[in-house]
Amino acid sequence: MQDDDLAFLNWTRGNTLRLLQNGADFFPALCAAIDGATQSVHLETYIFARDPIGDSVLDHLVAAARRGVKVNLVLDGFGSHANIEFVRKRLAEADAQCLVFRPEPRWLGKFVPSRSRLRRLHRKTAVIDGAIAFVGGINIEDDFDGGAKTARFDFAVEIRGPLVADVMYAQDLVWLRLSWRRLHRNITKRENWHRLRLLVPRHAKIAAAAATGQPLPSQYDHLRAALVLRDNVRYRQTFERAYLCCIRAARHEILIANAYFFPGSDFRKALMEAAARGVRVRVLLQGKTAHHLQYHATRALYDEFIAGGIELYEYEAGFIHAKAAVIDGIATVGSSNLDPFSLLLAREANVIVDSKRFVADLKARIEQGIAQSAVRIRRYELRRRGWLRRVIDKASYALLRIGVALTGKSGSF
Repeated sequence: MQDDDLAFLNWTRGNTLRLLQNGADFFPALCAAIDGATQSVHLETYIFARDPIGDSVLDHLVAAARRGVKVNLVLDGFGSHANIEFVRKRLAEADAQCLVFRPEPRWLGKFVPSRSRLRRLHRKTAVIDGAIAFVGGINIEDDFDGGAKTARFDFAVEIRGPLVADVMYAQDLVWLRLSWRRLHRNITKRENWHRLRLLVPRHAKIAAAAATGQPLPSQYDHLRAALVLRDNVRYRQTFERAYLCCIRAARHEILIANAYFFPGSDFRKALMEAAARGVRVRVLLQGKTAHHLQYHATRALYDEFIAGGIELYEYEAGFIHAKAAVIDGIATVGSSNLDPFSLLLAREANVIVDSKRFVADLKARIEQGIAQSAVRIRRYELRRRGWLRRVIDKASYALLRIGVALTGKSGSF
């Protein structure tokens, strides 16, 4: 791939990245970072569950706040709806702050259709002391669904280096937006002016420090990496554009692991064109039904993909929640699924990495998941499906297309 293909991204150099697989890697690393915090902890998540994992992370946040660390937590109003008040109360008791992105309507308002309710904060990010960041697809919840023996197949990235400043800036913009109404109501209060003044400059200080030219600690790998966001204003198509640039430039392989895979026509065409020119295209998908509509709608596309030379695998050991890919020498890990809700509506965050070592690590882990826990879908097996399954798949596909159209953002889907 030529450097110019992704020149529109804000690349940074001098980063150390550590790939974390599943909660077994992620939660100990996150909690250790929180325990070591001396200044600030800022966490965003879609789901914050009340289970042993959620309770443990909350305990670490409360302990940090009680020793004087500034703790900010942002929860999505839909994904964390059932536990918002409990989490907010515990943090408030420790003088920590919790804000909610698009709270769910009360009473009968829950049953009124609204496009705005589909615009969720789906990203999962954390920044500790402006020095360590986490970006990935892992929510704050036990990744053993309902006592399952196998954890969700998922990834996150621990980041040190200049890229942390970009994660901080993205968090600050959301915090500013959520804080504005509260600040506006009490704008005469001196403490609220102080909060507003301090909100964004922390990013500028970190960015300035990274640009001083001082030598980085020896443990830094000088990786080139970029944070790729998706929102409904400035970054509406940045992530999809980056993905398509990589796919269209691919010459050797495309390996995708994605929980909810319902890409638009441009994306599907790019994948099949890559396969036609000799690129090996493999996609690891959900083998267990997590959300029936998305699952069956995706299966309606299987014939098209297989006919186009794409290898499809279904993960059957447990649930797959990953949003990761390797395309030649480029890798991505983050929160964005390849479906219309992630690509058209939600706020997402992924890290794109240009590093042979990181790419090899992620590729090996996805391939291990395929070899040990996945089944390849063959065309002759699809033809054996009963008529009822075919009808369900096609009906799900039609309903999902109608749902996307009703959002007013159908585009090429």
